[in-house]
Order: sequence, then structure tokens, then C-alpha cells
Amino acid sequence: MTNYEIHTIDTAPDYAKQPFALLQEAFGFIPGVAGAMANSSPLLNSFFSAFGHFRGAGTFSPAERQVLLLSNAVANNSAWAVAFHTLEALADGVPPAEVDAIRQRRLPTDARLAALSALTQALITTRGHLDEADTAAFLAAGFDRNQILEVVTGVAISAMTNYAATVADLPLEDRLLEHSWNVER
Repeated sequence: MTNYEIHTIDTAPDYAKQPFALLQEAFGFIPGVAGAMANSSPLLNSFFSAFGHFRGAGTFSPAERQVLLLSNAVANNSAWAVAFHTLEALADGVPPAEVDAIRQRRLPTDARLAALSALTQALITTRGHLDEADTAAFLAAGFDRNQILEVVTGVAISAMTNYAATVADLPLEDRLLEHSWNVER
């Protein structure tokens, strides 16, 4: 069980109240990882700022964003984040078969989603040392070179949430239980 307080809108420190209100509005609930992250002002505020730019000013569609974030969660072995991004990916229109493929550590069948998933996983596994084949496949799928830097943003955001969820040993919220995932190392 978690070793951190999972803050709610009522127990959150003052610096977390506005981000929590925005998360409540965006998702309809405050994700448990945000409740845990609220124990650290630098973590919560850094995440919230980066995610706001990624979501609000990014060039990826909502479905593409979720493929990226779900792929990161799987690559980082974060069971909480896999369940959360499964819920969000399905809500944002990612076909269930594509979600299942990512959860099973396979690439989606859609070429564009496969290229995005492969590139984000490659960034994590190579610690940013992409080879030309990774980049070429991404560009051939219709993405542009600048979007590689946007994927870097997604990887950074995922590191914050995936690692925080794992360190905090978060339980799944009821709405995530049907999307639970077992970490296979």
C-alpha cells in the first residue's frame, strides 16, 4: 500500500488546489498520482506546467498523445499509469485492439501509431540515443522532425508520473480497476 498521503481537493496544500481543480475539470476526477505528487511542490508544479504545454500546445491528436503516454507507461513498467492511460486512450478514440497491442508490448497495427509508439519506447530504452532507423520510421509515418522533440516532452512527463506512481505504490482507483495490468519484467 502507498507510503504517501494521496491528497484530495480538500486536503491538498494551497499550491495544489488550482492544479487539482483543473485536473478535476479535465478528467472528471483527480488522478491518484496527482494526489501523491502533491506532497512535493516542485514535482507537482513541474509536471502540471509541462503537461499543460504538452496537452494544450502540442501537435499530436488526443489519440496520438495517449498512444505515446501508454507506450511510455508500459516501457516504464508502471502498472498505475498503464491502467490510467488505457482508460484515457479508449476515451480518446484509440481502437481497443491498438490499446491491447501496446499493453502486450507489441506495436499497434496502424502504421502511424506504431511509429509513434516505437519512437517513444526507443527514446526510453536508448536514453535518447536514437538510431537513424528509429527516426526514419517516424518521419516516414508522416511526422516531422520537430515532433521528435515533442515526444521528448511526453517521455519527461511520463517519467514524472510513472516514477511517482511506482515510488508511491499507488493503488488503482475504482474506475481504473478494469484496466489493471501486471508488470512483466
